[in-house]
Amino acid sequence: MDWFENWFGSPFYKILYQNRDECEARDFTDELIRHIRPAAGSSMLDIACGEGRFAIHLAEMGYDVTGIDISPSSIEHAKAHESENLHFYVQDMRFPFYINYFDFAFNFFTSFGYFKYDRDNRMAARAFAGALKKGGTLVIDYFNYRKVLKGMVTEAYLERSGINFHIKKRFDNKHIIKDIEFTDLEGFPRHYTEKVAAFSKEDFKTMFADAGLSMVETFGDYNLCPYDAEESPRMIMIFKKD
Repeated sequence: MDWFENWFGSPFYKILYQNRDECEARDFTDELIRHIRPAAGSSMLDIACGEGRFAIHLAEMGYDVTGIDISPSSIEHAKAHESENLHFYVQDMRFPFYINYFDFAFNFFTSFGYFKYDRDNRMAARAFAGALKKGGTLVIDYFNYRKVLKGMVTEAYLERSGINFHIKKRFDNKHIIKDIEFTDLEGFPRHYTEKVAAFSKEDFKTMFADAGLSMVETFGDYNLCPYDAEESPRMIMIFKKD
């Protein structure tokens, strides 16, 4: 299994990240929707949706939302929230899904750049574009690696639900890598890895242009403030299908 299948499908992933700010996620979604102003009932695809927190909120706004993720356990959890305008499927983002179907597609919370080979990232970019109708909108929310490197803590210990996580971070000139080691509650040693590509705004612009998408706007945080390549914590990138 690739690292993301192994880690995201693990119960320990949810334990480590149990303190994520759900209010921030909802506030960002609200701010984004106010900016892009989808028509009522627009069809939307949440790519790498996890357990569906963004998709669920978009469906609550009245949009027709589909969430996809490679993790069967995440989709099983998400399916408990399905409704007439909200559906979830197990799907690898690298492969086509509902061609020329969606008005909007979203890839939230640095859910890209996971693959070992660059061809896989380009496959994913083409699949994102393929899912959209002509003139459709793609939004990608990615970390700004330059800002991350400036403040990166290379080693830390975190306690979550009785488990002590030992976390080491490093940069190999192409990826930011996080090694996660701990002993589970049954006494077994565990080791997982997160490895995410250090893509720049220009990398995304080129990669998605090759897939038929033009970058039209970039913001630097969840309040949609202007993007600064050195200081912004995020890259919120908006593309249009040619």
